[in-house]
Amino acid sequence: MFRRFVVLAVAALLSACAANQVNHDFDASRDFSAYRSWSWKEPALQYRPDDPRIKSDLTEQRVRQSVADQLDQRGLRPAAADAKGDLNVQTYLIVEERQQQITTNYGGGWGNPWNGYWGAPMYNETRVVPYKVATLQIDLLDGKDGKLVWRGSDEQILSRTPNPSDRSDAIRETVTRILSNYPPR
Repeated sequence: MFRRFVVLAVAALLSACAANQVNHDFDASRDFSAYRSWSWKEPALQYRPDDPRIKSDLTEQRVRQSVADQLDQRGLRPAAADAKGDLNVQTYLIVEERQQQITTNYGGGWGNPWNGYWGAPMYNETRVVPYKVATLQIDLLDGKDGKLVWRGSDEQILSRTPNPSDRSDAIRETVTRILSNYPPR
């Protein structure tokens, strides 16, 4: 019984997080139509915390490919190997531990105030359910002055995704949501 409740609570928590809005911010004084090319600012993907359990060349490869694909769809081309891009791209993967309190009520009385109540006494049980949230942040910096001109981020509850194609799909979908508002209108 308790296991079912925890599964329902986690499902509700997941659906609440899925409704999160992607965060965007940008420098309104910039002319985004002037940006035609981009290059990576190394390190292209930074991890917070810098934990070897999170850090992965495979994750970095997936993020790099997804960002490159989305920038290409928005008309930005990679800068030539020896040239500097109009935009420098840097990404962050931030993982943090969060907690959700879940209270379950057991027992309780039946009846009404006129005829009295009957039944077992009411008990409350509160449990803390820990979970991890991953935030992917994409920063676009001006290639000339190095200042941040656009930032987008989205967060997701980390799940134990069993296969690489699901991981790739999740990263691709997240990057697509983040860059959906670039260039700003």
